[in-house]
Amino acid sequence: MLAFKYISFHYIKYFSIILLALVLFLVGFDYMGNADKLNISANLLLIYLVYKTFFAIDLLLPLSLVFAMISTKIFLIRSNALVSFYSLGYSKVDILKPFVVVSTGIIVLFISLHSISNFARADEFAKNIRKNAQYLSPTRDLFFTYKDKFVYFSKMLPLQQSAEDIRVFSINKNSLKEVLVAKEARYRDDAWHIKKADIIIKPDKVEFNALGIKIHEAKDIEILQGFRPKMLDQVYEGKVNFAIKDAIDAYILLDAQNINTDIIKSALYKIFIYPFFVPSLIIIIFFFVPISVRFLNISLFSFGAIISSLMIWAILFVLVELSNHKTIPSEVGIILPGIILFLIALRQWKKYRLAT
Repeated sequence: MLAFKYISFHYIKYFSIILLALVLFLVGFDYMGNADKLNISANLLLIYLVYKTFFAIDLLLPLSLVFAMISTKIFLIRSNALVSFYSLGYSKVDILKPFVVVSTGIIVLFISLHSISNFARADEFAKNIRKNAQYLSPTRDLFFTYKDKFVYFSKMLPLQQSAEDIRVFSINKNSLKEVLVAKEARYRDDAWHIKKADIIIKPDKVEFNALGIKIHEAKDIEILQGFRPKMLDQVYEGKVNFAIKDAIDAYILLDAQNINTDIIKSALYKIFIYPFFVPSLIIIIFFFVPISVRFLNISLFSFGAIISSLMIWAILFVLVELSNHKTIPSEVGIILPGIILFLIALRQWKKYRLAT
């Protein structure tokens, strides 16, 4: 218990310092590169920096956990605390447990942050502020399918939860049946409501003596049940940064309509599976470190461990991005590397647990 508290304290300390340093570096570097484009009010600039900070945390927190383990292990070696713990009867697995438990707990907290839309979509909001001086820009020319209908929004306003210039095309047996035309629709009570619309009905058969196209006015129409503005904006604009609830709702709704859900699955895998490469990598690196400076070149080990961690993180990050863009299946790009690292870590854990 003494070793657990001591190691956990230093691990959290180094993690906090490293994460803060990396976040400040990334946000500062971004600001210097985009300062000339940020001709906005002080309030918007502050919001922009907050969103970039959220994005930096999302990007760098897993890597910071690995770097903090390396730093803590070096501290224990330099201070001879590691040798002292072993001499008191602690095993390698006992020394490893604080790293695994603390990192897993932080990752669970990290995953829970993705239930907050402003955290999950921070990079998107920051880009909107830089380009349009507002964190949610209107979505234009949105065209998508819903059941047996094709829907077109000329402009959707996520903040106001409204859309302008709506067209709903109803199809029956691969033939256009009717077209609903409306100037505005508003989202409330889990559906889109149209106060007034013109419905254009095409005759089943176009004949010389038959009646032509019929147009009549309809009021208080409800369409697109369950399609929240955020969901429409994310799914049909091809964006990949989902809040957890939005991603799950979108997956259930689209899967029921047999619409491709690869992007949403990739987003969910990225949230729930990708971060857990950290405990696996910590276990793998941990057992390669000798217990004393007499058996270790600290500088060489630090360099090698940091470079190896960066390379593995970079490879995993690239695979996640390829999965998000549907270049490779998300099961191959996200799940498979996680399983491989887990199996290697499990082998290491069992090997040294049996040896103690």
